[in-house]
Amino acid sequence: MRAALVEEFRFPPRYRETSPPVANDGEMVLQVRAAALSNLVRSQANGSHYSSVTKLPFTPGNDGVGVDADGTRVYFFSLRPPFGSMAELSVVSRSMTIPLGPDIDDAVGAALGNPGLATWGALLGRANFQPGEGVLINGATGIAGKQAIQVAKYLGASRIIATGRDDQVLAQLGVLGANETISLRQPEENLLRSFRSGLAGVQVVLDYLWGPSAELILKAAAGHGSPQGEPRIRFVQIGSISGNAITLPAQLLRSSGVELVGSGLGSLSAEQILQSLTKMFAAITKVHFAIDVNPVPLAEVEEAWTWKDDGRRIVFIP
Repeated sequence: MRAALVEEFRFPPRYRETSPPVANDGEMVLQVRAAALSNLVRSQANGSHYSSVTKLPFTPGNDGVGVDADGTRVYFFSLRPPFGSMAELSVVSRSMTIPLGPDIDDAVGAALGNPGLATWGALLGRANFQPGEGVLINGATGIAGKQAIQVAKYLGASRIIATGRDDQVLAQLGVLGANETISLRQPEENLLRSFRSGLAGVQVVLDYLWGPSAELILKAAAGHGSPQGEPRIRFVQIGSISGNAITLPAQLLRSSGVELVGSGLGSLSAEQILQSLTKMFAAITKVHFAIDVNPVPLAEVEEAWTWKDDGRRIVFIP
């Protein structure tokens, strides 16, 4: 079969001929219809992600849309290395598939998987979100952040605050359900005041950025030893495109009601991911999730891998 192969971590995958997978007990071989290129897949393919495969070569892609031997179309994830979704055929545990309805396009279904993990998984699996709670989304102008606004609204958030650096995109987020926006393009003291004001009435923070803005949000939540105790804030760390490290003073955690957790592969079990994404695909009939896709033939994987981000999710079509 033909597949994308990571032969060296420092180079993009190449379109190669390779051996097809053979299913073990409990597995199924799928004819892949679509596989999305997310930040997670990129970092796994260059060896920088904690979940990266260490033995070369391997096929990248941890999820996609495919068809089984009976013609059933499914979303699938959590593949067995060295097989990934960026191939004509892949192999997956039967338990790691979700049947898809006819109203879900192949490319859209594949593209929604990763942001679905970062939104539905984070809100339901890690934040234990409850209807009526307020949510602050740090980094809401990207694909996952936009979907987070819609998911929070769908699940019954009472207030949604969106942050970002792209002021033009921020101005459009009200259509998706954001009640307030905070531009990250302002002096630090002004931004700190905005966060302090915004956190009033917020019980959940979804952080897709980490770095300086996350530091300021945590600083804004710090208290002064109130006898009543500070309000609980579940801070869920999901992405780190603004930096992998922050300065976190010990007294900030002791003085605040912040409960800091992460959400991703490892902190969410496969069963939690399955439950969250099943709910996402069921909701598609009620909500048109904001995502633009750029379908690209898998044969062009090496070239497309380095294309500049234009706001659309690249989806490879074998």
